[in-house]
Amino acid sequence: MKKIIIIGGGIAGLSAGIFARKNGFESEILEKNRRLGGECTGWDRQGYHIDGCIHWLVGTKTGTPIHDLWITVGALDGVEIFNPESFLAFEHDGVTVHFYRDLDRLKSSWLELSPEDKGAIEDFCQAIKRLQSYEIPVEKPEDLMTLMQRIRLMISLKDAGMVMKKYGKVSLKDYASTFKHPALKAALASFLPESYSASFIFFALAAFTRGQASIPYGGSRALAMRMVERYLSLGGTIEAPCEAIDLNIDHKKISQVICHNGKIFEANYVIAACDAHVLYERLLKGKYSDHDFQKRYSNPADYPLASQILVTLGYEGTADNLPRSLSFPVTPFEIHQSPIDRLTITHYGHEPAFAPEGHTLITCAINQFHEDYDAWDALAQDSDAYYQEKERIANAVHQAIETHFPLMKGKLKVLDVATPKTYERYCNAYRGAFMPFLPTVQGKMMTHTGRIKDLDNLFLTGQWLQPPGGLPVAVVAGKDTIMRICKQEKKPFISC
Repeated sequence: MKKIIIIGGGIAGLSAGIFARKNGFESEILEKNRRLGGECTGWDRQGYHIDGCIHWLVGTKTGTPIHDLWITVGALDGVEIFNPESFLAFEHDGVTVHFYRDLDRLKSSWLELSPEDKGAIEDFCQAIKRLQSYEIPVEKPEDLMTLMQRIRLMISLKDAGMVMKKYGKVSLKDYASTFKHPALKAALASFLPESYSASFIFFALAAFTRGQASIPYGGSRALAMRMVERYLSLGGTIEAPCEAIDLNIDHKKISQVICHNGKIFEANYVIAACDAHVLYERLLKGKYSDHDFQKRYSNPADYPLASQILVTLGYEGTADNLPRSLSFPVTPFEIHQSPIDRLTITHYGHEPAFAPEGHTLITCAINQFHEDYDAWDALAQDSDAYYQEKERIANAVHQAIETHFPLMKGKLKVLDVATPKTYERYCNAYRGAFMPFLPTVQGKMMTHTGRIKDLDNLFLTGQWLQPPGGLPVAVVAGKDTIMRICKQEKKPFISC
């Protein structure tokens, strides 16, 4: 039985491990942390459980290919799904814009707010409805398809192609400006920085309004642990904590994986289910650079990476009267000399086990980009200054929430603050990124086979291989990598 070593125990690594076992390979996952899951994780603070990943999960609609894949790997098997009624509620000058799950309700509420935007609103909803037919390609990666399979794939993506053609090169700022009502303009422009492609919002809302993007009860850590259980039940093995730090290369093949604890592993194939930059620069020492990745790493303006500050608070009370996610204006405060004049909070009232009885977990995510990471990286050189800045930001968020919600005054406490350096430290995430390159008007989306030029038995897998990234791409990529290995071994691939 041939052996596969998998570097990284996140969703892609677990998916690869599960399908490796299903296809008759010996499989061993090497994970740097004690607990598997990668960025799909959560942690406990002061009697609360903080969900650190899933805002929504694409693949929650039964009977769809991506849902079937999540069932196969154990992630959603027997799991109830929470379907919040709104994607986001956005407050602006006394008006609230709701992004409802019910597309007809969204349309009618926007028309009531702004009859003069009737044409723009109808076009917006029509594009979302058109994209509701879109399915994430799951069956086979394009590089393994026959010509006829590729033609069928292109036909199936016709609606997505039409939306991309119309909006892919339109900036979010320019698209938002087509609306007349200031609240609608501000709400649409709020999703991502102004230079980013407007196409993002259509795909996100299409999945949400279709019921394909919801939240599995139990959250991120529980989802990852169900995949770990499925992997172990199939006979897979795990070494943790055990961080890979070097690769020995012999005649175009990885001969050994060397770990921080001195352990050395040998296998027929090695799968790097880790951050792409970690593979190319740290493990391969820059000797096997990839043009597509280098082009993007060297041009952060057109190929930005996003991270966040995640401030979590415990609330002594319930939040049943609030939308699950709410964006509202605040008295401006600064982070790295940039004004923060709006916060978005999410409450976990649907997860009573995440908080002591009668209490609610609340999170506040603040987007961070290239210059922000640089500032955090410099600040982290002085641990006292770093923690003081975290405390200052937490206090500012705390005060802003209490000011906006006077009934919460005296009932909130800060539980934790994560920064881009947190994601880098725990997950080896390049520049703290929790997603791969985000879509901009100037950038070109990349798909990658994961093959490493001049190395025959090493594969990259994970969310970096195709847009838009995230957990669904990770679980698909893990499976696809085993399909590629099966083809190299000239053996049929077993999918279930």
